[in-house]
Amino acid sequence: MYRRRRLAVLLVLLVIIAGVVLAIWHPWTGSAATTPDPTTPASQGPSTSASTSPDASGSATPEASADPAATTPAPTPSGISTGSAIAACSTSEISVLAVTDKDSYGAGELPKLSITLSNTSDAPCLINVGTATQTFKISSGSDVWWRSTDCQSESSDQVVQLAAGQTVSSFEPLVWDRTRSSTTTCDATRPAAASGYYHLQVSIGGIEAADTKMFQLR
Repeated sequence: MYRRRRLAVLLVLLVIIAGVVLAIWHPWTGSAATTPDPTTPASQGPSTSASTSPDASGSATPEASADPAATTPAPTPSGISTGSAIAACSTSEISVLAVTDKDSYGAGELPKLSITLSNTSDAPCLINVGTATQTFKISSGSDVWWRSTDCQSESSDQVVQLAAGQTVSSFEPLVWDRTRSSTTTCDATRPAAASGYYHLQVSIGGIEAADTKMFQLR
């Protein structure tokens, strides 16, 4: 009888000690691999998404993204947190460059025209690189031979984000047919350009290239 009482008391003490140990020992607390409780509601905080550099069609498309008359820098936009305010690119932050695929073209070779633009600032900015904001102009001396907007049938807007220091170029170049353009001869036969040196001037998003690109027709 006495042994049974001692055994009962010992069992009670063991139960109490086990309860205390379990109450203070949490082996998974603070673990990075903790699995969320399925009964706990998901967080309603803002999510982060990445923007994509589109490319405009019908003109130079810098790719971002941004075709030469619709230079769509295909700028691959960088991720930004919800709520971040991205300002429009200013003239002082963007460098625009006129580009041709060759410096000299033989008889029958058609020049391919493109635009390259760079965000020279230390912050991302937004710029419209759609065909509506692109202009290509070819001249010989003071004589303007061709403008990309003379016979442009349709245009579009395309706003892209350029990351700090990002450079993008036309995805698909604009081809010049080596003729003189005008708004009244779009569907008519037009004079062919003579051999000689020509200059390409471009602008995009309201920003004009500081320099022209010279090339030769032979």
